[in-house]
Amino acid sequence: MKKFSHVLVSLLLVSCTSVKEFNKKLEEPIPSVKLKQDVDFANKKLQKFHPNLYWYITKNQLDYKFDSLKQTIKQPLKPSEFYLKLAPIIADVREGHLRLVPLEKKLTKKETKKLKNQKGLLNRFNYVIQDNHLYLKDNAENVGNLKVGTELLKINNVPVAEILNKYRPLVTSDGYNTTYQKYSLARRFNTYFTLEYGILDSVKIETKQKDSIQTLVLKRETKTKTEKKKEKQDQKLTQEKKTKGYNPITKSFNRNLQFLAKDSSVAYIKIKSFSGTYSKKFYKETFATLKKAKTKYLIIDIRDNLGGSLAEINNLYTYFAKEKFKFIKDIEVSSRTSILSTDYLSNFPTFTKPLGIISYPLYMMFSVISTKKKDGKFYIKDLFPSKKPKTNAYNGETYVLINGSSFSASSVISAKLKADHLATLVGEETGGANDGTVAGIYTTQKLPNSKMKLPIGLFLIQPNIEFSNTMKGVTPNVEIIPTLEEVLQKKDVQLNWILNDISSKKTSQK
Repeated sequence: MKKFSHVLVSLLLVSCTSVKEFNKKLEEPIPSVKLKQDVDFANKKLQKFHPNLYWYITKNQLDYKFDSLKQTIKQPLKPSEFYLKLAPIIADVREGHLRLVPLEKKLTKKETKKLKNQKGLLNRFNYVIQDNHLYLKDNAENVGNLKVGTELLKINNVPVAEILNKYRPLVTSDGYNTTYQKYSLARRFNTYFTLEYGILDSVKIETKQKDSIQTLVLKRETKTKTEKKKEKQDQKLTQEKKTKGYNPITKSFNRNLQFLAKDSSVAYIKIKSFSGTYSKKFYKETFATLKKAKTKYLIIDIRDNLGGSLAEINNLYTYFAKEKFKFIKDIEVSSRTSILSTDYLSNFPTFTKPLGIISYPLYMMFSVISTKKKDGKFYIKDLFPSKKPKTNAYNGETYVLINGSSFSASSVISAKLKADHLATLVGEETGGANDGTVAGIYTTQKLPNSKMKLPIGLFLIQPNIEFSNTMKGVTPNVEIIPTLEEVLQKKDVQLNWILNDISSKKTSQK
């Protein structure tokens, strides 16, 4: 027991030392020659692994940006300073899944435990961005008695407009879409702020509500015993929570079905993300319910759905298809062996990693065999083979709600449903491209000197449709863009349009 105590103390000391050393390097400037090597490394790896690198930017344009960046690096820079220079170039590739991952300060176990027992600061709000202004969209905990619609003017005396201008170049979408950026920046605002200023115990904010300007200090609060107890209860999963994908953080379901008419003629399904978890069970039960209820109108809401599982949307589509279909075109990769560089073991939980190591040779063999060359390009054939519609496929009229924060898998299924004339899309152009995206599986390349990570998608995933070639998102059949006032007042003008349209159709049928 005494020896065990000594070993434990030694491990803790080593852990604390490694954290201290890592954090120390974050403040050490890196010689300019080494930073330039990192720029070349990033360019080289993008060319090697990205299956469609020059989709939205030419090779000459991208090479020029990298060369120009190197010319500006004349002095040593800290990793955080180098990040602010290189990340915008990566964003210029215009692939929403592609981004440079900055280094974050590591925490000791003691610091982690302390934070776990505390509430956050700026991340306790949800935001909406309009032009160069940041407003509170939600304040569920009534922090500082700040009302929804309050504008943040300054944070620790730094103008918010200045902060937004600094972070905006770090955000990109697929192609030349412009609807995604404001949602992504609003969602990541606190993350960027924390990366730049660290984990603070308090912040001073200057706010504006109508014509009233006030200054207040937000401090980290310790969670009460009641709040901790409730958190534990929320984390206990019932069968309903599993099927609907309960999120204990947001205290809401990932998928949910409800009827919006007394006679069950109008159904509404909200899908917050295509997580894949228990999705088959949910859709099987849901569409059986719709068939039994003889639902005539179905509304699927994938606004703010950032995507997820391709398998889930492939399965979901089987409930709308009228005939046998191929959902995804054969997946393009950069070379026959590129997917051997994937972060293979990262997909396995810690206790199953030995199984992953054992199965890796089979994965290698399957990857090479399944990759075929056609017209000078490499494809993985039939990863998503043709499927038949479900026996209880939905036969009524379908509406799909989309917005600029409908991304990745949300855009793929939206594009397919629209192209096959199986749904009426209502809302705003999606943040993900109409003609596909680069994602699926990744190879994470670590820049040799700054140590920042660059995850590169290996799959060019495209819906099996006739492409629009617009280099933009999926455009709705009916475009309805809510005003800032409507957003802050929680007026759902997009859903209301659909309900009014359904009402008109019911009236005309009578």
